[in-house]
Amino acid sequence: MTDGPLLRNDTGTARERGADEPLGGLELEVAIGRNVRELRNQYGLTVAELAIRVGISKAMLSKIENAQTSCSLGTLGALAEGLDVPVTSLFRGADRERPSAFVPAGGGTAIVRDGSQAGHEYHLLGSLRGEHRRLECLHVTLTVKSRTYPLFQHPGTEFIYMLEGVMDYAHGRAIHRLTPGDSLQMDGEGAHGPADLVELPIRFLSVIAFPDTVAPHR
Repeated sequence: MTDGPLLRNDTGTARERGADEPLGGLELEVAIGRNVRELRNQYGLTVAELAIRVGISKAMLSKIENAQTSCSLGTLGALAEGLDVPVTSLFRGADRERPSAFVPAGGGTAIVRDGSQAGHEYHLLGSLRGEHRRLECLHVTLTVKSRTYPLFQHPGTEFIYMLEGVMDYAHGRAIHRLTPGDSLQMDGEGAHGPADLVELPIRFLSVIAFPDTVAPHR
């Protein structure tokens, strides 16, 4: 259950792409749409107001901003004139490289974390630089029962998805029984960690989204 629409749907763009349609064209449309929206907001214009100024329909402008259509040269010229910017400003960011990190099955970099001494194995599933370092994705394997287990606290939000085994996982005063397919999303500031390893081996994915001002711990 969610409190509203997904943020990526509310703040980003979505459109259908034909199986043989190159992604390069879509990247250009996304850049144009993003720049038009940003410039329109800078001028304090509504979609309807800018559409009138440019001489196109409100529906067409909405499609342009959401990268759901390709602009003709005439429309690009009209948009640039209506926004009082050079046409080239509408293409800003279209040629920017967008980073990604692919990790094949069984890959990932073994790292040492606070729980390593308690029979925990952590594998970092790729890493990006700059602003994208705020996301940390780990594959965690627990193979040894212990009389003590690590208790974690960190800024941001953590998401756990169980792949194998059964464990009781504590967060604050609550304890959740996690089995394959179960997931748990929690405030990282609340003390959390395994309370009991019920069925070994245990494997799960841990994804932590750190706040903008905090870099992931290494």
